[in-house]
Amino acid sequence: MIKSNTARNILIILLLFLGLGAIGGGALLIVSPKGKLIGMPLRMLKNSHFDSFLIQGVILFTLLGLAPCLLVVALVKKPKSSLAEKFNFCGDMHWAWTYSIYLAFVLIIWIQLEMVFIQAVSWLHTFYMFFSIVIILTALLPRVRNLYKIKLLEK
Repeated sequence: MIKSNTARNILIILLLFLGLGAIGGGALLIVSPKGKLIGMPLRMLKNSHFDSFLIQGVILFTLLGLAPCLLVVALVKKPKSSLAEKFNFCGDMHWAWTYSIYLAFVLIIWIQLEMVFIQAVSWLHTFYMFFSIVIILTALLPRVRNLYKIKLLEK
């Protein structure tokens, strides 16, 4: 049986892996919007409205890079945030836990849009689709949920 801290630590490691990888990939796309540093030719964008990878780099860097890293801090420190609570649709859970689920769905949407725009599927798409499911399943583990229930946090 997985201990609650172990399960939470797995969630944190998953989010850090996602965040640090996306910061790296996003930064490379921002620095080299033509995709040369990351080995992505511009012809991949022929079915999209973009003529470079700059916008994708910024989105990758912020939404899937910085956000998961900040979320890791929030999962560890469990800070209060009235703004974050406004978008927390799981009222009995701390907003950071809910946002980890949101982030996994952002990753799924990102991968789906990427496949539509490039009209191809690579092993990385498959990997990150399963990765997002693992994030969701890990967050839904009862031991993880118990750590972030509002009633337990207020005591």
